[in-house]
Amino acid sequence: MIGISKLYCATVEPSDALRYSRHSGQLPSHLLQFSKDKKPVIVWNMTRRCNLKCVHCYARSEDISYENELTHEQSIAMIDDLADFGVPVLLFSGGEPLTHPRLVEYAQYAVKKGMRAVISTNGTLITKEKAKTLKEIGLSYVGISLDGLEETHDKFRGVKGSFKKAMAAIENCKQAGIKVGLRFTINKRNVKDIPGIFDLLEEKNIPRACFYHLVYSGRGSEIAKEDLSHEETRKVLDLIMDRTRDLHDRLLPKEILTVD
Repeated sequence: MIGISKLYCATVEPSDALRYSRHSGQLPSHLLQFSKDKKPVIVWNMTRRCNLKCVHCYARSEDISYENELTHEQSIAMIDDLADFGVPVLLFSGGEPLTHPRLVEYAQYAVKKGMRAVISTNGTLITKEKAKTLKEIGLSYVGISLDGLEETHDKFRGVKGSFKKAMAAIENCKQAGIKVGLRFTINKRNVKDIPGIFDLLEEKNIPRACFYHLVYSGRGSEIAKEDLSHEETRKVLDLIMDRTRDLHDRLLPKEILTVD
């Protein structure tokens, strides 16, 4: 993970706190980047089930039940172990974590054990009521996948209306007081929408965006030819850096990252 806004604009990112121990929250924000107590974020793909049909899904997820997922007892034991190891952050992912009937319970338990709980989601299941619940249990952050503007996103995600639901989820999280950001997987289908995504960050006052590269596994392996060339990737990164700098110069700083 590369913090474009941090490297290019010399800003301290809000997410720095998420990567450090639970005690680093006592440090002033301008000192977080110098903390020696950095520890890894743990990503738990808690279920393979998903209510969308994304063309790039690394897990080939579908809206069906899968065998061999962790039992309740195993899940609690794992969270206990992670807490004992001093893990600062547990990221609930999938599949779509909100299809798991015990997501709220496990996230709340992780918070109780001293970890920060965050989720990576397609956003389609985050109603106003769900956002309120996530806030009440102490969830720290929600990352919502948005792989283009409406037409592009709906085609990429395989379900019409998923863009509108994702945008509604962003507003629901903001109204509930939960930190929220976007997750965008770059490929030839959606690269044209990146300027529009930056416009969206500004218009909707979304504080954070992560730009991911295509992963060649699951259904992603079937669209590998739609990945960008090195030259195309360089141009996209130049665009991302230029737009990040522009926001910073206009005193509208956003946290912008790229992720392998």
